Amino acid sequence: MQYSYSFSQMRKADGEAVEKGTPSLELMERAGKALAEHTRRIMKEKNFSDVLFVCGGGNNGGDGFVAARILDGQDVDIAVLCLAGKFSHDCAANAKRYKGELFGRIPRRRYAFIVDCILGTGVKSHPTGEAEELINFINNSGAYVLSCDLPSGLSENGVALFPCVKAAETLTVGGMKNALLLADGADVAGKISVADIGLNLCGGAEVWESGDVKTLFPPKKSHSNKGNFGSAAILATCNTLGAPLLAAGAALKSGAGYTDIYMTSCSVPCEDGAKLASFQAVDELHRVLCAAKYPACRFTFYDGEPIFADAVAFGMGAGVGEGTRTILSELLSTYKGTLVLDADALNTLALFGKEPLKARQCKVIVTPHIKEFARLADKTVEEVLIKSVELAEGFATEYGVTVVLKNNRTIVTDGTRTAIMTAGSPALSKGGSGDALAGLLAGTCARGVSPFEAACASCFLLGRAGELAEEKFGQYASNASDVIDLLPQAMHL
Repeated sequence: MQYSYSFSQMRKADGEAVEKGTPSLELMERAGKALAEHTRRIMKEKNFSDVLFVCGGGNNGGDGFVAARILDGQDVDIAVLCLAGKFSHDCAANAKRYKGELFGRIPRRRYAFIVDCILGTGVKSHPTGEAEELINFINNSGAYVLSCDLPSGLSENGVALFPCVKAAETLTVGGMKNALLLADGADVAGKISVADIGLNLCGGAEVWESGDVKTLFPPKKSHSNKGNFGSAAILATCNTLGAPLLAAGAALKSGAGYTDIYMTSCSVPCEDGAKLASFQAVDELHRVLCAAKYPACRFTFYDGEPIFADAVAFGMGAGVGEGTRTILSELLSTYKGTLVLDADALNTLALFGKEPLKARQCKVIVTPHIKEFARLADKTVEEVLIKSVELAEGFATEYGVTVVLKNNRTIVTDGTRTAIMTAGSPALSKGGSGDALAGLLAGTCARGVSPFEAACASCFLLGRAGELAEEKFGQYASNASDVIDLLPQAMHL
């Protein structure tokens, strides 16, 4: 398992290294040496004969000056462009040590290879002044771009504060950073490599890989039966049938021993016999459709009686209103297994209040996308993007739930452990993907996997199936059913 870190965690590790006797200039020297080696490797692979280091006046620029100094005088053409008027102490020291070609304004000469060393982890607002000018120069240069530590302009949690450098590669220093994996970071960082400079890092987010997921899907014993693998239930309303059926399809692929579909009846007390018969006909049609689509599922009409499945998924296509509120309150106050809340269950909590979460009798997993989480957390979408990890962790801690915050890269947290799931594809950006995740998650929990680990495994597998769907059908033509069909292939870990 790999780990990723916030800016504050990286700064803390830097500070502790200095407190324990490693001079900050020594850390910069290590970073610059790693950058020089990586630059040299790219030049050899791409057959570049010259390189321009574009440096700011902070420590990121200092790393660039160190690398340029190391490479200067070798059999490559090295130059530095720096427009800074102010310098950090360590950057100033290394700028003085560099004796090669230095541009104080943007050169007319075009370079095939540029190393971006303008801004690091200190960026908090949109780049302006010389930083903005240099970033625009890099993006318009047509050069192959390597960013040092971060593409300049990329802020915490992967939000690009435009303009932001779009790099072909990023060499991040000390350890992987959350910003490179989340939101815009996934689009602007390019190929990511990590330079180890000897920091003692701790408290990072888990970055799950196939081997981590594989441990949760061990080979089944020969002497086993369906009763050994739990039961998952998909609770649907008569409002919409498609979403819960997608969830059921994914649950059937999860390895759970049973998958049940519970559905609220459309029939209501009614003096009009013709109208009652019509409602009953709709109920029967739903039953037949469910049986035809997934004959392996057991189908039951739900009228509030206890559900004894090991895990239940609810909210997909449920609608927002008093009916959903009543079902949700009943589940949270009486159900004893693991409850996966998605879509309209979350929108109902946002509308009517989140207090029932604190009165829950079961383990709860909430699976909001960014807009749903903004409503749940009483924040704007922009606030959620800027503080996605912190807000998800805070919500999980406050309400005692596991949060699956869905975006191009999904954050999973129970307030104690946090993971960033990197598997996925734009092919998943279609209605139904979240329904499939809810079903897969319920089925995985039903087997006895903990909510946090089940969420990580389900996100990884659905993301991998999305990647396979893109390979087979393309980003635009893939749909949720395609992704579900490819889950078995994704499980070949």
